[in-house]
Amino acid sequence: MVVSTRVRENGEEFINEVASISRTSHVNIVTLMGFCFEGSKRALVYEFMPNGSLEKFIYKKYPSKVDHQLEWKTLYKIAVGIARGLEYLHKGCNARILHFDIKPHNILLDKNYHPKISDFGLAKICSRDESIISMLGTRGTVGYIAPEVFSRNFGGISHKSDVYSYGMMVLEMVGGRKNIDNEGDRTSEIYFPHWVYKRLELDEELSLQSLVMNEEDRESAKKMIIVGLWCIQTDPSNRPAMGRVLDMLEGSSEYLEIPPKPFLSSPSRSPQTKLSFDSSTTMDVL
Repeated sequence: MVVSTRVRENGEEFINEVASISRTSHVNIVTLMGFCFEGSKRALVYEFMPNGSLEKFIYKKYPSKVDHQLEWKTLYKIAVGIARGLEYLHKGCNARILHFDIKPHNILLDKNYHPKISDFGLAKICSRDESIISMLGTRGTVGYIAPEVFSRNFGGISHKSDVYSYGMMVLEMVGGRKNIDNEGDRTSEIYFPHWVYKRLELDEELSLQSLVMNEEDRESAKKMIIVGLWCIQTDPSNRPAMGRVLDMLEGSSEYLEIPPKPFLSSPSRSPQTKLSFDSSTTMDVL
């Protein structure tokens, strides 16, 4: 077991996390074993996940932080597992749970590298028949926030906002880098979705990560890329629901249509910036 301590001035995130995760029971959702809320002392007790977060395994730019690179087969299974967990949150609970902070740091891996979604501090619970939700301010981590969350001009906020975050994360898993890299050699390489889209469109060698790829690996990587690009479409109505995402991942890439080119619609980010969910949109350093 792991004890996660949190100190919040008003305790909103703590209460929100307990309320959200106590409603869940799924192999791809981290299990809350217990909690303590006594005065200013707050603690969440979770099942122990020996391999920590997905984040430390996928960014090749920071080799000192990477224990070892995961095989493509493992990365693909992790992507599928996270999709199953999200589909459960969106459709499998007695109430729909929108996570609002899907990112590699919040995906924990057990001893067999099975993924579990964690950190429900920014989650929102709504009825299953509520397609569009109302929300003050912005919540999530910059770089994974759906366009409609930081500007309502892009559409209504819904479960499709989690789909966007999932897509950005999957593209980072494939590329082994942050999607926005201000240190790229060329302008075209700064925004990874644009770079990989061009290569996919021209049917060029993807040259992803530094792992040796066989034909099965190439198939898995191609599916993850196409799915990721569909998930980050600016218009929420163009993004697939998580059930459709699973169908796409588990089917053949031969039948997957390449989506329209994605726009750079999220604000630029520092990877350590997280937006709180109060109406004043405060910034927290993780």
